[in-house]
Amino acid sequence: MSAQDTTATQSTPPAPDTRAAPAIERPAPPARSKGAAALGWVLTIGLNVVAPIITYNMLRDHGWSEFAALLGGSAWPVLESVVHLAWRRRLDEFAVVTLTFLALTAVVSLLGAHSSRALLVKDSGVTGLFGLLCLATLLAPRPLMFYFGRKFATDGTAESTAWWNGLWQFEGFRTTIRTMTAVWGVSYCLEAVARIALAYTLSTDTMVVLSPVLTYVVLGLLAVWTAMYGKRSRRKGEERAAAAAAG
Repeated sequence: MSAQDTTATQSTPPAPDTRAAPAIERPAPPARSKGAAALGWVLTIGLNVVAPIITYNMLRDHGWSEFAALLGGSAWPVLESVVHLAWRRRLDEFAVVTLTFLALTAVVSLLGAHSSRALLVKDSGVTGLFGLLCLATLLAPRPLMFYFGRKFATDGTAESTAWWNGLWQFEGFRTTIRTMTAVWGVSYCLEAVARIALAYTLSTDTMVVLSPVLTYVVLGLLAVWTAMYGKRSRRKGEERAAAAAAG
């Protein structure tokens, strides 16, 4: 080979690599404590549904007014928030939202009309504000369901929290979270309207039992839909990643 050929060979740029870049795989979630998760749900249901109903009935049997009995039963959700804060020993975004709505509830209860029906309608205002907050956070860098998802999809450890935060880099995950936030926001706005209509249609004794049950029926339906939608979105994401790797 001549010197001229050698020079031409050395100056020829290498052929571009046409191989597709490997698809980024979503990391698997770390192991979580099932006992801690189960205890959290027991506390939530016990202090937000069972305890308020029992407290209301006991106070009514001891001669308390409907309004005073309702206000006494509302202390249990406050205790539930305090227990979780003491348990986790940190104040995350979920706790901030919870305490904000508890403060709004207290202010409305103290400044509003002191009647049992007004206190029941107040619950509609709280759930309605939650729905509006969900919709408003769609304009934020990360919508509200991102933080709620992190609350219930992890066990609160630094490892599981870092895993959840890292999922935001995936476009499919971001789309899923924003869709969930929109559905939760619309659902709770509609739930607030329905609760107000029921508060002016049914008796107070009936609404005391129905109101927390309605809250958790709506929550349960949304939770089931969220789980199903999340699994379907993750499956589609894995299929797209596999197709990109094969191509």
